[in-house]
Amino acid sequence: MVVFAGQGDARRSMSLLWRTEQPAQRRSGPGPGPRPGLSADAIVTAAIAVADEDGMAALSMRAVGERLGRTAMALYTYVPSKSELLDLMYDAVHAELPTRYNGIDNWRTGLTDWAHDTLAFLLRHPWVLQVSQARPVLGPHEYTGLDTLVRLLNGTGLDASLRRRLVGTLTHFVRGCAGTVAEARQAAAVTGESDEEWWFARSALLGEVAPDFADRYPSLSAMESEGTPQQPPSAPGEEAMPYLEREARETFAVGLDVMLDGIEAAIRRMGTP
Repeated sequence: MVVFAGQGDARRSMSLLWRTEQPAQRRSGPGPGPRPGLSADAIVTAAIAVADEDGMAALSMRAVGERLGRTAMALYTYVPSKSELLDLMYDAVHAELPTRYNGIDNWRTGLTDWAHDTLAFLLRHPWVLQVSQARPVLGPHEYTGLDTLVRLLNGTGLDASLRRRLVGTLTHFVRGCAGTVAEARQAAAVTGESDEEWWFARSALLGEVAPDFADRYPSLSAMESEGTPQQPPSAPGEEAMPYLEREARETFAVGLDVMLDGIEAAIRRMGTP
């Protein structure tokens, strides 16, 4: 499921994101008007809780209203539609991302910490991964996160054009790994079949339907025959981790090191300190 941000009224959405729109006044007496205790921030917080607990598919103005003990209609005074609500949710959760790192003196340490923090953030809010990057929200917290990454990359001394592309490379890499982990966690619940059951049923049939597998895919078979790197001892509770999640986390660790090695090589080529 992919959703696109920025589908609501542009001026209203941007005004809410940047808090230039005056909040609805609280009702002080009888008569029509907003009910006490309700605000755009309260609605956004409730909507994030719905998405965190039940996924993006469960998000609706009605579900958010029920969580707040209100009707869906009561929310529209503060947030005009679900489209604007999605923009506000996406930007609000990005406020969780750290903004201070030691990357000024050690860019590699800073980028490593940034990548791990961003992975953890995305796994706390996996619905964020369903918001397409094709239409950015353009909110203040989203920009703060982007500015933090750029500041860390500034420590490499690389030219601006290369740093610009590294922002995209690092972001897509972390999001890709996070997406695999998030899907691995959901797979058993959605399909009703564990990883072990799924792999056993299909891998057992592979030799039957493709007896010439090694001849058809020689490079892949040769790599697999060399064996996989020895894994470190499992941490407590890690035994229950889905197979693909373990693989994705290992890919994340190895891939991040290789990418940072590449940045170091680019620094050496340019002769920067």
